[in-house]
Amino acid sequence: MLSIKTFFESVRKPQRNIPLSGLISTTAGIILLGFLLGVVQKWLDGTASNHFPEILQQLDFRNYFGRLAIWMLLGTVLSVYSPTPLWAGINTLCFFLSMLAGYYLYCNYVLGFLPRRYMQMWLVISCFSFLMAYVCWYAKGKGIVAVFLSSLILGCLLAQAVNFGRGGVYVYHFLEVLTWLAGVILLRRRPGEFAAEMGLSVVIAIVYQHTLPHWG
Repeated sequence: MLSIKTFFESVRKPQRNIPLSGLISTTAGIILLGFLLGVVQKWLDGTASNHFPEILQQLDFRNYFGRLAIWMLLGTVLSVYSPTPLWAGINTLCFFLSMLAGYYLYCNYVLGFLPRRYMQMWLVISCFSFLMAYVCWYAKGKGIVAVFLSSLILGCLLAQAVNFGRGGVYVYHFLEVLTWLAGVILLRRRPGEFAAEMGLSVVIAIVYQHTLPHWG
């Protein structure tokens, strides 16, 4: 009988013998990136839309970083390109915590207010990113488990981009469609698996929108 470790390594095998100094340097860069993106996001929130070029206004770029899709994609990128599932969890958790730090420090010291209740809510949600990233690392593997996980990720991204509920099928936001396409490229598979992945992702998107309608 296969052990749990052997089973998961059959899905995707972690990289070995990577220097700890290299891993720590990568994580430090991720922390810096997260902090900067947090500051940029809050700066966009506090800037009037008419200060941006017309094309960015039409694309609703100002609110893009205030929605979920881009953060789902960035979390997935950090997860699947980490050398091991453990470091996927560490890197993704550090990214979101540093992003929140940049966001709320900007709120407090530049804009002069601090929404503590929302900060605490997003802090708790961010803590779950460790487990989610640990699991999502296997989406870049092989076999039915990897296909299901990649379908789950793409389904969540698709649910942010396209409506499948009442009123017919229509696009919510063009930038979210591009984000979903980036996810498709990121998690592309062999033709047979790709067809299954895409079909299942549509089903997941429909279920998502019927069970979590406000998380879009």
